[in-house]
Amino acid sequence: MFDLEFTFTARIWLWTAEKASWHFVTLPKENADQVKMFQPSRRGFGSVKVDVQIGETQWSTSIFPSKETDSYILPIKAAVRKSEKLGLDESVDLTIRLASNL
Repeated sequence: MFDLEFTFTARIWLWTAEKASWHFVTLPKENADQVKMFQPSRRGFGSVKVDVQIGETQWSTSIFPSKETDSYILPIKAAVRKSEKLGLDESVDLTIRLASNL
């Protein structure tokens, strides 16, 4: 059972390092504030475990705090992008669920 669930639309963006790059979406500020209030004790790097759904694809992952946006960022795995036919800079509708016992 999930205690916090929200749906939003966000743009997929790319973060690039020397040897790799990752695709992310940024949570809206209002949803990030809900996460902070709901899950005050966080794990390594301030991460929070979540379940995510985009289209027909569901998976478990973590969201990470971002100082630059004062929000959380969600990595979008290559398998999810491929399955849902998503590309860089596309807007995507997604649902995030958190359980209080995570």
